[in-house]
Amino acid sequence: MLYASLKLIHLLSIVVWVGGMVFAHFFLRPATQALEPAVRVRLMHDVLERFFAAVLVAVVLMLASGVWMIGNFARQVVQSGGSFAMPLGWTVMATLGLVMVAIFGHIRFVLFPRLRRAVSATDWPAGGKALAGIRTWVGVNLALGVLTVAVALLM
Repeated sequence: MLYASLKLIHLLSIVVWVGGMVFAHFFLRPATQALEPAVRVRLMHDVLERFFAAVLVAVVLMLASGVWMIGNFARQVVQSGGSFAMPLGWTVMATLGLVMVAIFGHIRFVLFPRLRRAVSATDWPAGGKALAGIRTWVGVNLALGVLTVAVALLM
């Protein structure tokens, strides 16, 4: 029951993160393009602030549950006399996940503060530039997220 609960937490965290990126990248951002820069940049800032807070929680839950599931499986194998070697699919999934976490860290702790400063200064061109950088890296992370899900299901 504990393993199933942790797997559920792991998967729901991924759904929040990847699903949120899909929503922001393909639906929210295009819909805001018709807005005046001041409204658009402020709206995107407010939405991303909430989304990044949720992703931060999702990342912690995803990492903790993933490490626990791998560790528990390895412990069971070793206790039964076997030798644990992490399957290739798990290794690829974990590696891609860690790369995604690093990219999220860059977005949240480097790029988003630029957006926050631009909004505070009402510097809409700088805000637009900050959003463009965030959009680029969210696109990269979204592609990695889809690849990670594909690896998890196909390997």
